[in-house]
Amino acid sequence: MTTGTVNFGKKYYLFLIVFLGMLSAFGPFVTDMYLPTLPSMAAIFHTTPSQVQMGLATSMLGLAVGQVFFGPLSDKYGRRPVLMSAMVLFAISTVVSIYSPTIEFFNICRFMQGLGGAGGIVLSRSISTDCYSGRELAKTLAIIGAVNGIAPVTAPVVGGLVAGAVGWQGIFWILFTIGVVLLGMCIVFRESLPGEARHRGSVLSLMSAFPRLVRMRYFRVYVLMFAFANGVLFAYISSASFIIQDCFGYSELVFAVIFGINALGIGIGSALSLKFRQMSNAALFGASGITVVSVLQIACHYLSGSFVPFELLTFVMLVCVGFIFTAATTLAMDEGRQYVGAASAIFGAMGFLAGGIVSPLVGIVDIMLTTMVITAICSVCALGFAVMSRMRPRVTAGA
Repeated sequence: MTTGTVNFGKKYYLFLIVFLGMLSAFGPFVTDMYLPTLPSMAAIFHTTPSQVQMGLATSMLGLAVGQVFFGPLSDKYGRRPVLMSAMVLFAISTVVSIYSPTIEFFNICRFMQGLGGAGGIVLSRSISTDCYSGRELAKTLAIIGAVNGIAPVTAPVVGGLVAGAVGWQGIFWILFTIGVVLLGMCIVFRESLPGEARHRGSVLSLMSAFPRLVRMRYFRVYVLMFAFANGVLFAYISSASFIIQDCFGYSELVFAVIFGINALGIGIGSALSLKFRQMSNAALFGASGITVVSVLQIACHYLSGSFVPFELLTFVMLVCVGFIFTAATTLAMDEGRQYVGAASAIFGAMGFLAGGIVSPLVGIVDIMLTTMVITAICSVCALGFAVMSRMRPRVTAGA
């Protein structure tokens, strides 16, 4: 596989950035687009908010498991054919979910939908690492992160508008269309992993890369830092609609706009992370920020309980999360470059596994208090691993 920078024509480079951005945005599209409908879906399916939130958990479990499956397969068979297979699975499961008779069947479909969407997420990182390294990889991942910030902005806004007009099923028809568009873009995409660089052993031998990566100390540090930052993000994602609509009394559309504005913070943080010469410093800055914000949120909740300080702190928190995402991804993918597909699989799977664990927990008791406590715990853990990452400053944004 490549270890340097590949030079593309301007048109194909722009296509590649948009393509990779859309693939990496599968997570936000799958999880965020139907968020405005969570409270109403509980009534439609005659179930509890916790059961509806389980759809988030099953989709994130699918997003985690799918990356472990598709990442190593792409090391053997190439990125393009594996990616096309994932898009087909995503499209089929999305259509089937529309006709779910029960919430249990819907949640199973969400798992299958997550499996297909995972192919896009894991391969967006693998393709980036095939083509770039060092500063160029950090720059590419930051650009993709900024593009990725558009997905959470548009997804809930579109979801809120569509749900108000035609119901939650319309949201899933839009997701199906996105899957079909990406399947078409796969045809234009040029294979980034040449035949001579692919894994030549059996499919089972692909699994040997996983224990090798896990034994790499700093790869573990970067992955766990990302996982706990993802825990912060998904604690917010899974609780935001209930907090903004039920606790503060805003409508579905207002929630969608607020959620979209907040999501811009991730893109801003991703872009600003390049200001740091060392990616480990960017990670430490972001982790320190979410830790401070989590403490301030708890204090503001008990001192004022008003929406404005809660919203401002949430935005700052997501900016800091953006710092961690770009830094941790760059550090981990460069560290595990020898096994790109497997490294991307572990990295992404751990992130969504953390999200899958956190999402149902926020609805157990008082949703606002539980969310703030979980956010604080994940923030402190992310900060600990960010401090450990400073012991090995490796990837710079200026070298």
